[in-house]
Amino acid sequence: MALEPAPSAAAGNADQIRVMLVDDSAVVRGLVTRILEEDPAIAVVASVGNGQMALSALDRQEVDVIVLDIEMPIMDGMTALPKLLAADPGVRIIMQSTLTLKGADISMRALEMGAADYIPKPTATRDLAGGMDFKSELLGKVKALGHARRRDPNRKPRPGVASSPRLSAPAPRPSALHPTGPLQLRSHAPEVPDVIAIGSSTGGPQALFNLLGTMRAGTVKQPILITQHMPATFTTILAEHISRVSGWDAKEGVDGEVIKSGRVYIAPGDFHMQVESKGADKVIRLNKNPPENFCRPAVDPMLRSISAAYGKRVLAVILTGMGSDGAKGGQVVVQGGGTVIAQDEATSVVWGMPGAAANAGICSAVLPLPEIAPWMIKLASRR
Repeated sequence: MALEPAPSAAAGNADQIRVMLVDDSAVVRGLVTRILEEDPAIAVVASVGNGQMALSALDRQEVDVIVLDIEMPIMDGMTALPKLLAADPGVRIIMQSTLTLKGADISMRALEMGAADYIPKPTATRDLAGGMDFKSELLGKVKALGHARRRDPNRKPRPGVASSPRLSAPAPRPSALHPTGPLQLRSHAPEVPDVIAIGSSTGGPQALFNLLGTMRAGTVKQPILITQHMPATFTTILAEHISRVSGWDAKEGVDGEVIKSGRVYIAPGDFHMQVESKGADKVIRLNKNPPENFCRPAVDPMLRSISAAYGKRVLAVILTGMGSDGAKGGQVVVQGGGTVIAQDEATSVVWGMPGAAANAGICSAVLPLPEIAPWMIKLASRR
C-alpha cells in the first residue's frame, strides 16, 4: 500500500500545524482530514494506514501532531507509539480509541508510555456525519498540542528533515484571568490544609501518575479530590491506574459518600463532583448540572464547593490542561483563605489551565511538575 498523499501537503505553509493521520480506515482518514483542514491553521501532511507506514513518513516529513489509531494491521498503534517517539521525541501523539473499558485501559497505558492525549474514535452513528462534539474536541486538541510542540524550547531539528519554525508565545491579551506583566505570587495560607483538590485536563493523567507516584500513599493524611476532564469509563480506569502506580486507595466518587482521610476521589465522567458539609462530615455530591468551561466534570464547581465546605484549609493544585477551568474556582479558594499552586509552562503538555491560574495572580507557587509533590508534602504535613 503506497503512502497516501494528503490533499494539502504541497500547499501547507510553514506556519501551519502539521498533522499525520494513522488509521487503517480510509473513511476515517478522509473524515478527519476534512475536519482538520477546515481550519486554516492546520495542514494534514501525511495520511497512512498503519504504524510501519507512519514511521516511514516520519523519516521524510516534519510533523507536529500524530493522530494514531490503536488497532491496525501490520503494526498497531501501541507497537508504533514508542517507535514514533524514539524517532521524534518531541512529536505530540493523540491516540484514537473506543469508549469501552478495553479502549480506556489501552489509552491509559498509551499515556503512561508517552502519548500526549487521546480522542474517542469517531462512530458511524454520529461522528462520521460530522458531529460537532467530535469536531470541536479534535480541533481543540490538535491545535493546543501543535502550538505546544512549536513552542517547545527543547525541540531540535532532525537531520534530513525540513523543520517548521518555532513559534513564540503570543502576547497575552489583558483580562481578568490574563493580565499583562510578570506573574504575581501570593503568600500561602498559614493553616495546614484539611483537603487537597487537583484539577487537570490534557496531559493530566501523566501528571497525576507522576505527582501521586512521588507523593505515595501515607505521605500525607488529607483526602485528595481530583477532577480530570475525561468521559465515563475512562475515569474508572484512571482511578485503577492511579492506585497501581501510587499505592493510594483511588476510586471514583459516589454520591453521598463520606470523605475519608488518605483516600483519592476521582470525579466520574459526565458528572460534576462537589462537596457538601453534613454535620461533622464532608460528603461527595454528584450532579449533571450544565457543563462549565465546556466540561463536565469541571474543576471550577469542585473548587467552589470545597472552599465553602472547608474554608481556608484548602490546598488546590492546577495541572496541565487546555482552557482556563480552575482559575475562577481557584479565585474562590483564595478569597476564602486557601492556597492555590500551578504547574509551570515548561513541564505542562498544554499551559492553558495552570497558565490562567498563574496569570490571575492567585497562585502561591508556579512549579515544575517534579517539584510540586515535595511542595505539597511540606505544606500538608506542617505542624
